[in-house]
Amino acid sequence: MSVLLWILGATIANSLVALAGAFTLFCSEKTLDRILFALVGFSAGALLAGAFFHLIIEALEAIGDSMVVFLFVFAGFIVFFLIERVLHWHHCHLGICEVHPMGHLILIGDGIHNFIDGLVIAASFLVSISFGVITTIIIIGHELPQELGDFGVLIQSGFSKKKALFYNFISQVTSVVGGLIGFFFSTSLGFSQFLLPFAAGGFIYIAASDLVPELHKESDLKKSFGAFVFFLLGIGFMVGLKLIFGG
Repeated sequence: MSVLLWILGATIANSLVALAGAFTLFCSEKTLDRILFALVGFSAGALLAGAFFHLIIEALEAIGDSMVVFLFVFAGFIVFFLIERVLHWHHCHLGICEVHPMGHLILIGDGIHNFIDGLVIAASFLVSISFGVITTIIIIGHELPQELGDFGVLIQSGFSKKKALFYNFISQVTSVVGGLIGFFFSTSLGFSQFLLPFAAGGFIYIAASDLVPELHKESDLKKSFGAFVFFLLGIGFMVGLKLIFGG
């Protein structure tokens, strides 16, 4: 039962990240851009390091068959690619984008994404409490810049600020549902260890396809170097957790 409470606490904490969008109301656009750019760099490093030094290593130890592990890594990569391609796709023509439908698609896509995050959080806590905490930190780390960006897109799509926060929070709460389902099904069916390499593939996709390309868009060398430092800090943070907890 204590594991279930940990899972609930972690997924609720992850859900509250959706309210970070309110922070953008009190920041100038210039300040927000700087913060967001640093968070993207840190998140990219943390996701990659978390995937390679935590999730994949733990999966190799739990499953024992490296071929099976890396098949699930690729499966996670492919599924996250499809989610983004199908649900986050929107039509642009001559630089004019149909942003209004994009807001609803982002909510749907994030709901599915957060549900998967909940499953992964549950699976990681079933391995150990320390590993669950580390995995939750990885997930919240990449959710924070994403939620700040999503809030801005929802505003552009015609949502009021209150509705943008509310619907963003609702889409994030699906992680709690995923956590509960992951706990009850994993304990009865025993598939939790296979979610770890699957999540690793998803994290690698997000870092390599979404976050790192954002860093490459910056032409200012000073800002790019700063983001690279945060990228290294993200890696160092996850390696440090590995050394401390061994999870």
